[in-house]
Amino acid sequence: ARVFSENPRLDKREKALMTTLVYGVLRWRYRIDWILGQFSKKPVEKLDGPVRTILRLGLFQILFLSRIPASAAVHTAVSMVKSSSAPWAAGFVNGVLRNAVRNARSLVYPDPETDPVHAMAVEKSFPDRLLRRWVHRYGLAETAMLCDTINRIPPITLRANSLKTGVTQLAGALENSVARLVRTGYAPEGLSIEKPRGAVDELEPFRKGWFQVQDEAAQLVSMLLAPRPGETVLDACCGMGGKTGHMGQLMQNRGRIAAVDVSENRLLRLEAEMLRLGIDIASTHRCDLSEPLREPPVSAADRILLDAPCSGLGVLRRHPDARWKNGVSRLARYRSRQLTFLENVSVLLKPGGVMVYCVCSFEPEETREVIHAFLSDHPEFRISGPPAGFPESALPLLTGGMLETLPHRHGTDGFFAVRLRKQKKACD
Repeated sequence: ARVFSENPRLDKREKALMTTLVYGVLRWRYRIDWILGQFSKKPVEKLDGPVRTILRLGLFQILFLSRIPASAAVHTAVSMVKSSSAPWAAGFVNGVLRNAVRNARSLVYPDPETDPVHAMAVEKSFPDRLLRRWVHRYGLAETAMLCDTINRIPPITLRANSLKTGVTQLAGALENSVARLVRTGYAPEGLSIEKPRGAVDELEPFRKGWFQVQDEAAQLVSMLLAPRPGETVLDACCGMGGKTGHMGQLMQNRGRIAAVDVSENRLLRLEAEMLRLGIDIASTHRCDLSEPLREPPVSAADRILLDAPCSGLGVLRRHPDARWKNGVSRLARYRSRQLTFLENVSVLLKPGGVMVYCVCSFEPEETREVIHAFLSDHPEFRISGPPAGFPESALPLLTGGMLETLPHRHGTDGFFAVRLRKQKKACD
């Protein structure tokens, strides 16, 4: 986005190609690197950064883009490396990519009979360690389905802003601006669109504040909290305001939302987003929830939403770079941090109040294990059933009071959320 804003002369096709290249290389990096390793005498991980990136870009075009001739991809890669690397690199890149053009289609990939997980990791382009976890949990066949779903470019999901319009009216306003539009199956105010004719934030309904971009599973989280008009709500880890906006809608813009985040930049963007949506009950507060709040933005909240920092492994189809960020090795650290955040915000909830904990992950360390650990130390909290008005179509997504979605099963991002009620008395 920053590059596009700094280069306004880029036309629509150039922006589309650049986006395809960046996301494509991020998504297929493991398979690309494995193939490069068959043709490069020097290990891929030991190559200079610019050379490695240019090789990845070139091979991605050769293998995945049918409209770009292989010769053009090689020529462009060589031209790029000439201007960014040592003189020897041009011949090296030329030789590796031309060798790949001649032989990539006849490569023999890792044998699934010898090591099925590693073979799948190369084929689907996922870290071996992550796939071993999923295969242990779901089996080989379902893990393959999960990987395939994550590797497909997802639709853009919108949520109609009920303060300004309805989902039917929004659909009518968008039908001539997108290639495909369908109502979401679980969230009542959602629309999924494909191939908008222009950037989403340039569409007229967006400028009018008629919708926010928000995955269907994320829309269900606010509905699980079910804030009411006139209540005081703490939106912990509010980010840039996707769920803040939805809660403002559910509250009919009456009451108070204290939106908390550690990032000043995110809070500024949230303020601009609330202005666009016509929501004026949200106030922003910069707080670090890893420490007890000495001056909390609310002293007693009716409801709390804790959208906790997590590995992000449930949103890999939208953020393909996250699969390479050592999410698995950090799960224990995330779990500890999530419990700390729960500890620090739960004291701000009124007796009888409701708190929803959610993460965009389906890893046990960040989901059920966190809740079980928190409840074992806090007998005043109990898992609560879905609120009145929760979509009947989404009830099958609840297991033991916990909302769990998976990309390949439900066509949504991977989310976990649980609704907790604070008892008025320890024996309630």
